[in-house]
Amino acid sequence: MHSAEIEQTDSQEAAGRAAVAAARRVVVKVGSSSLTTRDGRIDAGRIRDLVEVLAARRAGGQEVVLVSSGAVAAGMTPLGMGTRPRDLASQQAAASVGQGLLLASYTGELARYGINAAQVLLTVEDMMRRVQHRNAQRTLRRLLDIGALPIVNENDTVATHELRFGDNDRLAALVAHLLRADALVLLSDVDALYDGNPADPASSLVSLVRGPADLEGIDIGSAGSRGVGTGGMVTKVASARIATEAGVNTVLTSAANARAALAGERVGTLFAAGGGRRPSARQLWLAHATAGRGSLVLDPGAVAAVVREKASLLPAGVVAVRGEFSAGDPVDLCDEAGAVVARGLTNYDAAEVPDLMGRSTRWLAREMGPSYERELVHRDDLVVL
Repeated sequence: MHSAEIEQTDSQEAAGRAAVAAARRVVVKVGSSSLTTRDGRIDAGRIRDLVEVLAARRAGGQEVVLVSSGAVAAGMTPLGMGTRPRDLASQQAAASVGQGLLLASYTGELARYGINAAQVLLTVEDMMRRVQHRNAQRTLRRLLDIGALPIVNENDTVATHELRFGDNDRLAALVAHLLRADALVLLSDVDALYDGNPADPASSLVSLVRGPADLEGIDIGSAGSRGVGTGGMVTKVASARIATEAGVNTVLTSAANARAALAGERVGTLFAAGGGRRPSARQLWLAHATAGRGSLVLDPGAVAAVVREKASLLPAGVVAVRGEFSAGDPVDLCDEAGAVVARGLTNYDAAEVPDLMGRSTRWLAREMGPSYERELVHRDDLVVL
């Protein structure tokens, strides 16, 4: 790299870290392994240290939202679980017990600074459905307005394998976008992204990621070693991408570096915010946090309309349907060669689609009733991949 390029890179990193330090509203995510002891119990000292950092940030006039994992881990020991359960029912049982313990710890520590803790449990439905999405946004904003510190977690007790964020890194990125946050700080048990195994002395810390090109050649393996969380480096990098696409500078580092990261110091890895128009929260979710339940195969004209013209998908442009899905589910939109070109929320069940394919909405309304005069996938519920 030439000296001019190095200078430009250093300048971009300095600007990004300064933006994190000056952020008016920041989302901080902390993982399970950063909050619990090796036997799965809540580590009161770690929570105390984290709350102290967040309270100092609040005292400086900034708004803080905490996305905290740890409910399942905290519930394991009281329920006599030696390792993290794999079946959903046991995970939900542990979360039910652990969430109360986790919130109680935060409530007690925040009270020392005169700050009210506010529990906010979200599901994927809250992000993808317009009414729930807006209600979650209003609630979080109101909590910030009245001076509370929202503590967000996925509602593990009602989530399913099919409809869940998968880890709180993605949830944190979506919350950062939902609230138009200025910065996102992802805290875990690893201090940064490395270009190899962090345990290998030959690996180098990656201080700045400006885009996908900076990740080429980097083997992003699993980050955690404690076995109490669900995320790894793959999901953290993917979450940072979600946030930066939404214009949010993101720092990935360890919980021990929380204060330095929020102060804009050169710790961890900075993922620089991208420019341009912010996508909607549901578009981000569709692009990065879902998998299609099935697929709709489009003719060339429909592909062009969806991809280039950003139009809704009409039944006339569909030539085949694959898989099983229900109205409201995410589905992949594919060209005739099988390449996925977009993803969207379908307005019909899979079983209904064969009778609609190739038909105009006007014909469908006349022959099948007014309720059929609607798109298969509306453009507001669709993202081009």
